[in-house]
Amino acid sequence: MSPTNQKLSDQVSSGEVLFRELTKELIDPLAKDLAQEVKWIPLKGISSKTDNYPVVITGQGNPLLLLHGFDSSFLEFRRLVPLLKKNHLLIIPDLYGFGFCPRPVDVDFGPEAIFQHLRELLERVIPFSRPVGLIGASMGGAVAMELGRRYPERIQRLLLLAPAGLTGKPMPLPPGLDQLGVWFLSRPFVRRSLCRQAFSDPDLSVGEKEEQIASLHLSVPGWGRSLSSFARSGGMANCGSPLPDKAINVIFGKNDRILSSTIKKQVHKLLDPNVEELKDCGHLPHLDCPEFVARRWLEFSRSV
Repeated sequence: MSPTNQKLSDQVSSGEVLFRELTKELIDPLAKDLAQEVKWIPLKGISSKTDNYPVVITGQGNPLLLLHGFDSSFLEFRRLVPLLKKNHLLIIPDLYGFGFCPRPVDVDFGPEAIFQHLRELLERVIPFSRPVGLIGASMGGAVAMELGRRYPERIQRLLLLAPAGLTGKPMPLPPGLDQLGVWFLSRPFVRRSLCRQAFSDPDLSVGEKEEQIASLHLSVPGWGRSLSSFARSGGMANCGSPLPDKAINVIFGKNDRILSSTIKKQVHKLLDPNVEELKDCGHLPHLDCPEFVARRWLEFSRSV
């Protein structure tokens, strides 16, 4: 092996080894099972070299791409996967710059990098002849809408779970404030508070398992650097207009304490009558009400 290839191999190995070390400590059995389904896919064209990126690939049937939210990972879908894998080939990446992805030093981690990563992934993993379904949660809902616009020949239909970023304007954080935001989000009490806010009934639903999953990826080298770069880019905004020419459904939780009522009203205006709100559900319908979400998706996909 040449020195260059050896160096790349060592770098890839260290990323995968760190991932295995982190995920073997998972307390939640569904999360541990899902971590074992991760494949490390080499993707080029994103940075100056080819890196391996973590992607869950499991199940059988028509392809279904699941996209997580801001500062999260594929582990968000741990309760939904067992309910869908019998009917779908599930592809669940960590969005670029988030989760357990490698963080190259020669790139910016803004929206365009996320879309470039997903384009490379789609071309590498899913044959062009197979239409793809999309489920996007929170910020992943905005990403799903943009994919629907960019690749209309590939995307079949969309289900958005408490989508964020469909309206509004990008709000770039200036240098200094981006670092302050990263520091704030790294504080254990902040992680704990945000985790509790995301669920409908935190006293019932949030414990050591959920708090561990919400913070596990902070140990990945470059977490703060990618997050501050994303903040300086302005993040995801106004991804709902113009609407992609696809079937789109939305599920909100009535007890969502992350999204404001104004954002919900704006989404209703965009997508009524295909918006429904669930009782006893917070910002994470796929965690608070996974059986309902799975049933709705299977109903929607059969209607295409």
